[in-house]
Amino acid sequence: MKKILVIAFLTLTSVSIQAQEELTWHTDMSKATDISIKENKPLFLFFTGSDWCGWCIRLQKEVFKTPEFIKWAKESVVLVELDFPRRTSQDEAVKLQNAQLQQQLQVRGYPTVWFVSAAKTTDSKVNLTALGSTGYVAGGPQVWLDGANQIIKKK
Repeated sequence: MKKILVIAFLTLTSVSIQAQEELTWHTDMSKATDISIKENKPLFLFFTGSDWCGWCIRLQKEVFKTPEFIKWAKESVVLVELDFPRRTSQDEAVKLQNAQLQQQLQVRGYPTVWFVSAAKTTDSKVNLTALGSTGYVAGGPQVWLDGANQIIKKK
């Protein structure tokens, strides 16, 4: 019986790790915006404190690392992580980009997820249109995804 439990645990762990590795979290808004426009998908802006925010870590564990979320994200959005770590160093350009977006979208706490659509003007400037935001929602991946779908369907 112990062998069966160990094998089941290892199998589930490896599937979860493999599935998570398949997601691409962008940190460069310029590149993510180009992909968003090309694929006609909204941007998923995840404002997080990756190395200190307990609710951010919990949201990732309970939702973002699940097979349901991974499947949905690949089909529906372009993922962007906008991190505000305390112990991990960051490139100055990334810090500036993240701070500007935080101010523009008036993010006051973590975790916050903003859904935005991107469009380029005739002079190649990027306009972001806010679709809506959410944060940690109790109830697991399906409850969280139901809320996210309500936001992006307004697009």
